[in-house]
Amino acid sequence: MVSTCPKRPGNPGVLILLTLPLLLLGAIKINCATLPDNSTDVLCLQAFRHEITSDPFGWFISWNSSANHCLWPGVICSRAHPGRVVALQLFGLYLAGQISSSIGNLTFLRTLNLSTNGFSGRLPPLKHLQKLQVLDLSVNQLQDSIPDAITNCSNLRIVDLATNILVGEIPPKLSLLYNLSHLRLSRNNPIGVIPPTLGNITSIQRLGLAYNNLTGTIPDELGKLTNMRMLALGGNRLSGGFPRCLFNLSKSLQVLGLESNMLSKQLPPNIGDALPNLQELYLNTNVFEAIDIQSWEFFSALTNCTSLEWLSLAENQLHGAIPNTIGNLSSILDYLYLGGNELSGTVLPSIGNLRNLTFLGLGNNNLTGTVEEWIGKLIKLQHLNLQMNSFIGPLASFLGQLTQLIDLDLGNNKFEGPIPSNIGNLQQLSDFEP
Repeated sequence: MVSTCPKRPGNPGVLILLTLPLLLLGAIKINCATLPDNSTDVLCLQAFRHEITSDPFGWFISWNSSANHCLWPGVICSRAHPGRVVALQLFGLYLAGQISSSIGNLTFLRTLNLSTNGFSGRLPPLKHLQKLQVLDLSVNQLQDSIPDAITNCSNLRIVDLATNILVGEIPPKLSLLYNLSHLRLSRNNPIGVIPPTLGNITSIQRLGLAYNNLTGTIPDELGKLTNMRMLALGGNRLSGGFPRCLFNLSKSLQVLGLESNMLSKQLPPNIGDALPNLQELYLNTNVFEAIDIQSWEFFSALTNCTSLEWLSLAENQLHGAIPNTIGNLSSILDYLYLGGNELSGTVLPSIGNLRNLTFLGLGNNNLTGTVEEWIGKLIKLQHLNLQMNSFIGPLASFLGQLTQLIDLDLGNNKFEGPIPSNIGNLQQLSDFEP
């Protein structure tokens, strides 16, 4: 790229030496856009450094004129265009301060990763960063709205602004970023609805809008994102039923998070047939209903998800007995959470087929019967919660065979007899509620 800044005679190093003391004293604010080529990038980096108020690891000690700026920690320069900065990677350093607007003049920048720091203030100007492909400012304290100007960065593939304090609505114009594969805006404070225009970013593979203040329904246009592998919309105030438009993603969708919303009605009876490649499914803390055999058909359909590892249906309105098909769920299922519903009856022994479970949560239901026929088969369990049910009978002696248990909560049931002596075999147990 040819610099738009005018050429000037003289030694660039002389200007840097003359200007640096003024920067350090804060006597002037350098406009790094007025200088050509690599000297522009040097002064932009120095202006960025000047805004840092805390550097606990001393990362910037070597950011000085005694070394070429391409050797400064976190700075990567172009081979084709010597001296031009193509990447600034200063993540996880607990830096504090504001992100200098000078960053917006690093016009060769392809990667900007300032994640996991303590930056505050506004987002840096982005409209001139037309080569930018990766923008990661996640896990900071940035307070701003997402500007429409971000769409000038038409080569962006990854945008991660999660875990900040961003406000305002999600710009519908984000749909102009046709090359996006990852978009994460989770854990901020945006308002409004999910823009239906996001359905135009057909290249997207991961979309994270979780734990915000979004309202409305899940737009049908998301069903056009047939390359989607992960969709995280949990922790909002979304309403309506399960979004059947997602069935169009049957070949790609692996992780679906809709937890902690206000979604309701019955779950589709063909959910497992339509989304057979699911590996993680989070539907907990909604108002999904199951009150009879017909409305429980979704559970049997999930047995078609042979790669399913995590399943959370806790804190909904699921009534009645757990279907016997529970034992036909994925043989690699690691996490199963059904607590906080209105489940009743006995837990059928077929649950013992799920021998790779490390987490089983059945607490806060109305379950009864004994546990001795199945609990001893789940030898990989690390977390077991059966609290606040009506389980009966003695605490089975083979409870002591679950040697990997870390958390065990059996409280508020109707178990009888003493605690088995071999529970002392559970050397990793740190939390036990009998």
